[in-house]
Amino acid sequence: MEILYFLIPMSMVLVALIVWALIWAIQSGQFDDLEGPAYQILLEDDEGD
Repeated sequence: MEILYFLIPMSMVLVALIVWALIWAIQSGQFDDLEGPAYQILLEDDEGD
């Protein structure tokens, strides 16, 4: 039972870190263009040929 006094606050800290990381990723533009990099590999690159 005593382990719950440790595990519950640690899980709350972990959830807070995950929420912070998600908010940071959204604000920094990580999710702005989800399809661009997928199509970029299909485009021909004539440099070097």
